[in-house]
Amino acid sequence: MNESAPRSPAASVTDLATAAASDVATNAGSTCRIDPRHVQSLLGALSPRFTVTALAECVSTSTVLLERAAQGAPSGSVLVADRQTGGRGRRGRSWLSTPEASLTFSLLWCFDGGVARLAGLSLAVGLAVARGLANSGVGGVGLKWPNDILLEGGKVGGILVDLDTAATSTRAVIGIGLNLQLPPDGNEEFLHRPAALAQVMAPVPDRQLLLAQLLTDLAEIMDRFEDGGFAALRNDWQAYHVWQGRQVRLLDGVLVDRQGLCLGADSDGALLLQTEAGIERCLSGDVSLRAA
Repeated sequence: MNESAPRSPAASVTDLATAAASDVATNAGSTCRIDPRHVQSLLGALSPRFTVTALAECVSTSTVLLERAAQGAPSGSVLVADRQTGGRGRRGRSWLSTPEASLTFSLLWCFDGGVARLAGLSLAVGLAVARGLANSGVGGVGLKWPNDILLEGGKVGGILVDLDTAATSTRAVIGIGLNLQLPPDGNEEFLHRPAALAQVMAPVPDRQLLLAQLLTDLAEIMDRFEDGGFAALRNDWQAYHVWQGRQVRLLDGVLVDRQGLCLGADSDGALLLQTEAGIERCLSGDVSLRAA
């Protein structure tokens, strides 16, 4: 574990992080509806591992957090925003968010070693989000390789991981977005059957409680990932994978690339597909997955 993200409670963080956590962050004179201090208190014993800040509006929480990371923000830094005007989804799709209708945040986590150690990280994050939702009372949660969060078959959220490698460590900025209400028209990340927590429960969880629960599950999963890689989480992930053991087709853009029986993911997070030619290994980011 990188020393900047200690597993046991730590009393000190950087001056920059302490100052950022001490106030409810504002943007253009407006106040974010999520209070970082309240989220920190909800984290309890885990609070020293995270530094939560909030903005009423930004282009993208991940973009801002990447800039903060370059300026020395510590591992465990969290940025949540009421509204994203230029959030990024997979394959460059736009991800719009509005206050109270979504929960969008990014987490900075530092790992010892290079990028090769982080194979399967986005899948591990998906597992943490699925568990966090389940622990918040949300039923019917599933995962779709590589990084979609499903709710009763529709897409309720997604994950985007940005990596920045230093000399002896790798910084990961993990962007997570979840729909509390159905997303607005024009949200490219949810063109295929969007879903929202409001469709399966009323009232929806308070965003501050939900954020604290997600961070709690992320801390546990990130610790396990750092100790054993995705291999240590593979069976747990596959229990949530909705296409496990089903006939599927893989799309490369709009063209059908391969089809066969989905065998799940290997120890590095690559999708395994049983085809007529044998077992094929498909890497995250190259394909999209649809039911056959």
